[in-house]
Amino acid sequence: MLKYVDRRGTNCSKWDALEAMYGDKDLLAMWVADMDFEIAEPIRNAVRNYVDNVPWGYYNPGPGYKQAFIDWEKKYHGYEVKPEWICFSNGIVSAFYWVTCMAAKPGEAVILLAPIYYPMMNGVNFNGRKLVLCDMIHEGNTYRVDYEKFEKQIVENDVKLFIMSSPHNPVGKIWTKEELKTLMDICRRHNVLVVSDEIHQDFEWNGHVHTPTATVGDYDDMLITMCAVSKTFNLASCQNSFIIIPDEKLREQYLTFARNVHGTDGNGFGYVAVEAACREGRPWFEEVKKQIWENYCYVRDTFAKELPDVTVADLQGTYLLWLDFGKYFKTQEEIKEFMQGKCKLAFDYGNWFGRGGDDYCEFVRMNLATSLENVKEACDRMIKNLK
Repeated sequence: MLKYVDRRGTNCSKWDALEAMYGDKDLLAMWVADMDFEIAEPIRNAVRNYVDNVPWGYYNPGPGYKQAFIDWEKKYHGYEVKPEWICFSNGIVSAFYWVTCMAAKPGEAVILLAPIYYPMMNGVNFNGRKLVLCDMIHEGNTYRVDYEKFEKQIVENDVKLFIMSSPHNPVGKIWTKEELKTLMDICRRHNVLVVSDEIHQDFEWNGHVHTPTATVGDYDDMLITMCAVSKTFNLASCQNSFIIIPDEKLREQYLTFARNVHGTDGNGFGYVAVEAACREGRPWFEEVKKQIWENYCYVRDTFAKELPDVTVADLQGTYLLWLDFGKYFKTQEEIKEFMQGKCKLAFDYGNWFGRGGDDYCEFVRMNLATSLENVKEACDRMIKNLK
């Protein structure tokens, strides 16, 4: 039975960092990609057994750790990963920071499809690389890539690296095989290394199926896939991610950089939790999916009835919902004053996912991985104040 947990007062970033993040501790937290559900029982049992019976010294994961993830990928995504392809990172964000420094020299260009998960932009900007944003085309309640523009920007900026979000955060899009292949072929023509961030791979909705980028063609020499079960099972604090690099030369390049920053080892709690999640956590995850889909349907149907001028994105992947309030707000100040000042809600704001200022300011990203009661309360506040 899925259980909602009130996480206030537990040093939870989502709830207890509201004042630091938004200047108001009394907001309803619907922002960062973090769940409010009790951890799956098999994971808690595995960690409890480790805590009670094993000294907490240096930890060296056995072959079962990688094999559990390999079995998961093959069973649920049809991707056959070999053990030697798997490298470690304490997080996906850390890994694409490392690859950005590895693949592009200071001043060289990295391209992203906007709107885009903002830590990807931070990884480029904070490391002195040139950020190139290719804005996607917004059509109805979804997005598509302008491939001609994408290729033109690669050529004009001599781009070295493309970091892709798949499924796409924040717009909730699952790429088709044809879309992935087109992007990869463009990057092949111009010798661009590709990182495919697939951390949200397990969230597939309404008949849409996630396709690992590595399975759409022969791109091993130019592709790094990044996965984790930290979104699937809400294990971000375990700091444990899988970096899949089939090409030996590219893999050694990554490992050399990781060793230089002492980033090749994790903690025992993370290894234990992740292995247990992959082996025994699926029933819990199916319950989570049911709740998230119910939450999405409530938002979609309620806004369609009460505020049809709000465009609710087609949720294909992730548990993050992209909401368009463009008929009501035109500036970042307006939407912030409404959402925080009037509705007392904490969302990720649209301009975080673009160039800042009023870029994408009409959007907010809503986290659906919480109770239906929280979702209803958030919707009620927006509807009441807009009306």
